[in-house]
Amino acid sequence: MKRAGGHLSSGRRRKAPARPRAEIRSPQSEARNPQSAIRNPQWLIRPLVRQLQAYVPGEQPQVKGLIKLNTNENPYSPSPRVLAAVRSAVDGRLRLYPNPTAQALREKLAQHHACSPANIIVGNGSDELLALATRAFVEPAADTRSFGLARAPDNPDETRRAGDPRRERARHTVQYFTPSYSLYPVLAAIHGAHPHAVRLAAHFDLPPLELLEQSRAWNFEAALTFITTPNAPSGRAWPTAQLEALCRRHRGLVVLDEAYVDFAEENALGLALKYPQVLVARTFSKAYSLCSQRVGYFIGHPELIAALHKLRDSYNVNGLGQVAALATLADLPYYRANFRRIKATRAQLTAALTQLDFDVFPSQTNFILARPARFPAREWLEKLRQRKILVRWFPAAAVQDYLRITIGTESQARALVRAAKDILAEARRG
Repeated sequence: MKRAGGHLSSGRRRKAPARPRAEIRSPQSEARNPQSAIRNPQWLIRPLVRQLQAYVPGEQPQVKGLIKLNTNENPYSPSPRVLAAVRSAVDGRLRLYPNPTAQALREKLAQHHACSPANIIVGNGSDELLALATRAFVEPAADTRSFGLARAPDNPDETRRAGDPRRERARHTVQYFTPSYSLYPVLAAIHGAHPHAVRLAAHFDLPPLELLEQSRAWNFEAALTFITTPNAPSGRAWPTAQLEALCRRHRGLVVLDEAYVDFAEENALGLALKYPQVLVARTFSKAYSLCSQRVGYFIGHPELIAALHKLRDSYNVNGLGQVAALATLADLPYYRANFRRIKATRAQLTAALTQLDFDVFPSQTNFILARPARFPAREWLEKLRQRKILVRWFPAAAVQDYLRITIGTESQARALVRAAKDILAEARRG
């Protein structure tokens, strides 16, 4: 007969051997091959990996008629020229490896940003580059001397800092503001580094530099600091002058993650070309409608870029993605018109929800963060889902009272407002 795990067995049960407490069991791990020296493949997994909490992306349901406003995708298609370029590249070249360094794309980006190709590395989305930065610039918290990796300090300042516990810990630290991109602590955990989250000020504002210096909560020596600007999930943008004052003070590396910057009024890219400890991350996903192609890039000092090249996968950016990104840069007026449409819809949606007593934060991204009226945010998530409108809710304490709503088309925004009005009307009648 069959047991609960689905495996064949006789009617008599054997007494199971005692299991160590740390042993993790699954239906698959119960199956044993008498010829194998391994009884449970979980033992093969590093303890650090077994304990990891994976990054949770937004839902991608395949539901007909769904209005999908949960993952900050651009509601408008890539330009006709980009689509034509990708179609024309679907030929015998698919059997060949792509350019390993995305050289043509780096050259075009260098022209666009008035810098050198040596200042740019292209990745499989900017997420790959965020992970590479963790590996390149942060020492794992484990003692590397046991692996024969100990070295004399290359930087004279390191000799002076030796013996200071806080500064020593900084070498193993990935720092970021919270709430922010939830991938950052996952990257720190994967690398075995110390995650260091610092709360944003009231209304998700950037804390003043003087406060960060006085409180000592912020570590200016941290090996790697991620700053999402404009911020996600709040949508708040911070003045470049304020970011520059913070970056100038840092002795560790700062990555300014500008995934949403094309929807903002200013950017901080110049800081990556001015300060050797600053990298700026950009992506073709949000503003340029290429989420599925996974193309992002870093801009910064050539020495930092060269270090990242040492760690990236060979042929890390697929060939069609490179074609699409190059064609995008040749058709920027199409995308700038889309930026204006999204900004206009953002303003209209903000005004409409505010009239319904939603508390909406000012946004310079392609989404808004709103505290809904009457019901808790999680209830709104389900009520909208019942009407085939999908938005994003986060369980973290700092944002659990809010919904993050992607800016869709004008018709999608109107549908959301109608649904909100219907939900409130039903509540009044009930």
